[in-house]
Amino acid sequence: MPTIAQPSVQSLLIQMRFNGQLLSTGTAFVVQVASGSYLVTNRHNVTGRHQDTGEPLSNTGGIPNEIVVVHNCNGHLGQWESRIEALYADEVPRWLEHSVLGARADFVALPLTQLADVALYPYDTANTGPAISVGPADTVSVIGFPFGITAGGAFGIWATGFMASEADIDFNDLPVLLIDCRSRQGQSGSPVIAYRSAGGAPMADGSQAMFGTPVWKFIGIYSGRINAESDLGIVWKASAINQLVQSL
Repeated sequence: MPTIAQPSVQSLLIQMRFNGQLLSTGTAFVVQVASGSYLVTNRHNVTGRHQDTGEPLSNTGGIPNEIVVVHNCNGHLGQWESRIEALYADEVPRWLEHSVLGARADFVALPLTQLADVALYPYDTANTGPAISVGPADTVSVIGFPFGITAGGAFGIWATGFMASEADIDFNDLPVLLIDCRSRQGQSGSPVIAYRSAGGAPMADGSQAMFGTPVWKFIGIYSGRINAESDLGIVWKASAINQLVQSL
């Protein structure tokens, strides 16, 4: 198989279902801590409800009770296996939310239990990557599955846009930044990264570094557009996701 960029396999296609009936698709990724492996995605994916209004997202009115995760096969890059994870145990949600923001944060972590013969390629939210410069107008990529479409097999699709706000400034008094990217339904839950090809790259301290291979920095998780008429997208920052991960 030709060389595959690791972020292409780190994004996982997910399907939200009610008793086997497909309601919607989205994107997720994996993190690993001492307590186990967790699927990180948007809260609105697992609740099946609009994050702000609480209205059902599916035109069927259904709310998911299970999630299908399309995992990479262990030892067979380029092959995939679907695993079903329950979203509730005795009617109690299995997913975990941010300890301070709670339901206000549109990201959650779901413990993974069905991992036989699965290969995991987790993001490390505590070590997000080299300190490359990421500021307004710098390129970033949203790697996911718009409308449930893949880039062949179950490889993620790279939608690339630009930083639209200062990385260190919080939008709407939340740990959120904005990007300008033509992202669409199905990309909710996608990791957002700053990917730089081999060669010179400006660093956050103003220096220039040379890299012999491509590098990337994890920026956060995409959770949709600010409204249906705009290409401005909401990204929950890596630092907030790491706070959730460190509490698991």
